[in-house]
Amino acid sequence: MVLDIREPWELALARLPMTVDIPMYQVPDRLDELDCAAEIVVICHHGARSRQIGAFLQQNGFSRVINLTGGIDAWSSDVDSDVIAY
Repeated sequence: MVLDIREPWELALARLPMTVDIPMYQVPDRLDELDCAAEIVVICHHGARSRQIGAFLQQNGFSRVINLTGGIDAWSSDVDSDVIAY
C-alpha cells in the first residue's frame, strides 16, 4: 500500500495512481483505515513528512513501514517524468 500524506492541493498537482490519500494531520485519527500487517510505503513531497509519519506508524504497531526517500519529487525525476515536479 502507498500512503500519500500530502495535502489535497498537492495531490491536485501531482499524484501516483492507486494510493491511499490521508493528509498528514489526519493520520492519527484515521489509523483504523490502515492495515497494520500490510507493507506501507509513506510518501510526501520530499520525504520529511513521510519520515515523521512512518515513525508515528511504527510507534503505533505498524512494523512494515517504508519512507519513500525524496518523495514525489524524487519519483518525478528518477522514476516517472510524467509525474509533474512542483
